[in-house]
Amino acid sequence: MEKNVLVAYGTTNGSTAEIAETVAEILRKDGLTAEARPARAVATTESYDAVVVGGGLYAGRWHKDARRFVRRHGKALAERPLWFFSSGPLDPSASERDIPPVPGVKRAMVRLDAREHVTFGGCLEEGAKGWVARMILRNGKGGDFRDFERIEAWAARIAHELAG
Repeated sequence: MEKNVLVAYGTTNGSTAEIAETVAEILRKDGLTAEARPARAVATTESYDAVVVGGGLYAGRWHKDARRFVRRHGKALAERPLWFFSSGPLDPSASERDIPPVPGVKRAMVRLDAREHVTFGGCLEEGAKGWVARMILRNGKGGDFRDFERIEAWAARIAHELAG
């Protein structure tokens, strides 16, 4: 039976959405049915066999849409295979070492028995929304630190686990 996977995400400027789209694309390439959707637009998870949830990190917290999604769908998420990812560091650190989940994500992982969490580098470029984002850019701290090879390899591991 073909597995149907939801990749739900919370994003402000689109960087986390691009990671989610990449994850869904790799899952499809590996024979699964997968779609990436904004977390706030998902009414139910009932038709999905597995779920990946991602959120951008802002001041040490997951994006509010990802947090709300996990709270709202917690019971259903606990009943199916679940993975989390975060995107955020605006430096190469996420590609150099494992960055543990922030406390709120760690609590959700334990509560819902999530299989894994990974932190990917973030992306903040000119035109980003928000006062804090503009200040970060003004101080020369922006850039694209996403490692798509690492993202694709992680998604392929999920596909392998679901196929097994």
